[in-house]
Amino acid sequence: MSVDPIRTVHDWLAAVNAGDVEGALALTAPDVVIVGPRGEARGHEVLRAWMGHAGATFQTRKTFAARDAVVVAQHGVWRDAETGAVRGEAAVATRFRVADARVAEMARYDDVTAALQAAGLTESNRQPDGS
Repeated sequence: MSVDPIRTVHDWLAAVNAGDVEGALALTAPDVVIVGPRGEARGHEVLRAWMGHAGATFQTRKTFAARDAVVVAQHGVWRDAETGAVRGEAAVATRFRVADARVAEMARYDDVTAALQAAGLTESNRQPDGS
């Protein structure tokens, strides 16, 4: 399993984008904290349910990181699980906390500045493209 927080997050996002529920869960702490537009929840079952209905994929635009904190600026697309039709798309940012090579916390933000502030990061923590 990956030990670099950036690699952990990028591997996690790759699993989500591929619809690989088991792969994403393997990279997620059992008691993961998930914060989104509808509030806060915990655990693998919440993530499993979200992946089953959200139809979300995320294209990474920028990555910021220091210590166990990673923020990813993304273009997100949400599709209907049955038809594949696009239900929405937006520029978003996700703040991750990685512990023991697993995503321990993730929170979605509408803008990068808010995510960076919540993570205690700044623009100076931007990682080279391809990270």
